[in-house]
Amino acid sequence: MSVQQVAGADGAELEVWIDQDLCTGDGICAQYAPEVFELDIDGLAYVKSADDELLQGKGATTPVPLPLLTDVIDSAKECPGECIHVRRVSDRAEVYGPDAE
Repeated sequence: MSVQQVAGADGAELEVWIDQDLCTGDGICAQYAPEVFELDIDGLAYVKSADDELLQGKGATTPVPLPLLTDVIDSAKECPGECIHVRRVSDRAEVYGPDAE
């Protein structure tokens, strides 16, 4: 699936979240997209808000900025914990991550 297909011809908005129960703390996501992901003091990765605030609530989501879409998708693909979920906002369908079809 290409990046264009994921973003959708209609410009579908995407969001990303991390399942900390599966996070291995490798930090690959933070290397690919430090604007979106960050490791916290507990050694686990979290998503960040558009204001650079660490979102530590269970299942917290953040929008995927279009310029960072490839980096976020690469993070989901390379994550050893398979804990990064990228989904469409409109129907919450996962387009990248362990539950993507």
